[in-house]
Amino acid sequence: MGKVLIHPERTTGVGSGLIAAILSALIMGLGQMYNRQWAKGIIFLIAELVSVYLIVTSLANNIWGLITLGDQPSRMEKVGRLYQNVPGDHSIFMMIYGLVALLYIALLLCFYIANIKDAYRIGKKRERGEVGNTFRQTWKMIGNQGFPYLLLTLPAIGVLVFTIVPIIFMVLMAFTNYSAPDHIPAKNLVDWVGFRTFTNLLTLKSWSHTFIGVLTWTIIWAVVATVTTYFGGILVALLIEQKGIKFKGMWRTLFILPYAIPQFISLLIMRNLLNFQFGPINQYLRMMGLGSVPWLNDPFWAKVTVILVNMWIGIPVSMILVLGVLTAIPRDLYEAAEVDGATGFQKFRNITMPFVLFQTAPILIMQFAGNINNFNVIFLLTNGLPANGDYAFAGSTDLLVTWLYKLTLENQRYNFASAIGIIIFIIIAAFSLYNYRRSRSFKEEDMIQ
Repeated sequence: MGKVLIHPERTTGVGSGLIAAILSALIMGLGQMYNRQWAKGIIFLIAELVSVYLIVTSLANNIWGLITLGDQPSRMEKVGRLYQNVPGDHSIFMMIYGLVALLYIALLLCFYIANIKDAYRIGKKRERGEVGNTFRQTWKMIGNQGFPYLLLTLPAIGVLVFTIVPIIFMVLMAFTNYSAPDHIPAKNLVDWVGFRTFTNLLTLKSWSHTFIGVLTWTIIWAVVATVTTYFGGILVALLIEQKGIKFKGMWRTLFILPYAIPQFISLLIMRNLLNFQFGPINQYLRMMGLGSVPWLNDPFWAKVTVILVNMWIGIPVSMILVLGVLTAIPRDLYEAAEVDGATGFQKFRNITMPFVLFQTAPILIMQFAGNINNFNVIFLLTNGLPANGDYAFAGSTDLLVTWLYKLTLENQRYNFASAIGIIIFIIIAAFSLYNYRRSRSFKEEDMIQ
């Protein structure tokens, strides 16, 4: 009588995949060892042991520090006849360490799930009678099929460390009372206050008045600056491309010069030219008997000035973009329109403008978002001045981004600055996503694939 081979997994109704997954869920790498992938199992096991050691020795304390933000501030203690500074808890350092600990735990959780999925997948292959890859085969596969992902690993780590972590840290600061003069570490502790910062920003008279005023001017500035530079660039490009215009290369060069010169230089020069007392422009106006104009000293004139100077800097950018689009418009469309008796304005409205908008709509949206955060023009030209006595730490021409700068570096109101940063992000993200999804460039994207 022949022997009957009974597969142990079939008698119990439990497959290798499930067994391996359960083992890997209990201890990382155990499922891989069950699947006879010893090298991979050892790597997972070492990763778990290192992580457990880090959690026990430091990460758990760091996460607790993120929750409490410290219990003991720095203090002076008498030692003999002298007083000595005794370092206490630094709330901001504890927040950073706790944030890094949470991110490490999140990455460990992803690694843990990947370990279970890998053990289950290899176990299923064994059930079908297939042989799992050896460590050398797995490494070779990573070098071939997974090579693009391998190259993206270092940039992804850079984005995580230098972009995502600072953004999360900024968001967390908005929910604390990290602000001068009473809550600046290490002398004082910082506490979690929930949405109190946002509430104060919108309800306290000085803060709410400043926020609404600066926000209103920011929106006006972004709309006017975007519209003037965009349509100004279209106008200049159309004028240069007219048939009767000679020396087109020279005109392009002249108009691009303001953009080619670094803004740091050009804006500071403009600031001196527009000086009320000693500026050459006002001197010429006084020589002609027209008097001086308070270009940068009067709130209204200062806002007009920054818009005009921004046009001088921004129109060349739009001009270059539109010139590229104009050369791509088929000439037979204009010839057909002329045969039908279309006027120049009709050709512009029905042919030129639709083509230009289709090609430049995403850039137009990007320019609007950039103007909301246009730090250089305001800071270098007016520094937010003239002063406004009704505002808290802001001037008459300050945008949200320059106000944020002053709150952070000049007045140490970090929680309010973080709250304003979040609001700026919400405004830009909502506007950009909404308008881009409604643009023809997005809706008709498949037509140009």
